[in-house]
Amino acid sequence: MKDFVAIDFETANQHRSSICSLGLVIVKDGIITEKIYSLVKPTPNFYCSWTTNIHGITQFDTNESQLFPEVWTSILEKTAGLPFVAHNRPFDESCLKAVFESYELPYPNYEFHCTLQAARKAFPNIRNHRLNTVASHCGFELKNHHHALADAEACAHIALQIL
Repeated sequence: MKDFVAIDFETANQHRSSICSLGLVIVKDGIITEKIYSLVKPTPNFYCSWTTNIHGITQFDTNESQLFPEVWTSILEKTAGLPFVAHNRPFDESCLKAVFESYELPYPNYEFHCTLQAARKAFPNIRNHRLNTVASHCGFELKNHHHALADAEACAHIALQIL
């Protein structure tokens, strides 16, 4: 796979629709051509301490941020026709579907691929298949784990090696 968008979401609370940040890494012809990061005002707009402890984002950080539909509209042209790749696809895909549903937007059935599933097949003997472990195994140092853009970049590097 040489053309894709690596994607990662962080959520504010237990609701999958509560995307509070997104990271996208666009890959064309096997080369990273663009990196996009955005904070998002989540829906519903509240934070749990356990999510903030993971990613460090608080309501203060996103109070003035755009809502998801505005953020997504601004990136649609850049991602048009490209499949999405995520590490643990079921989570990120379900977040995208949930936020579309929460805004009553028709979901366009995006094509998704999973680097977690692929890593389990490609590297069955590594100690675990967490994003940081797989990225390291692929030669990429993930320095800011649970930052959506850093995680999307790690996913892109993994995808370039194993998808």
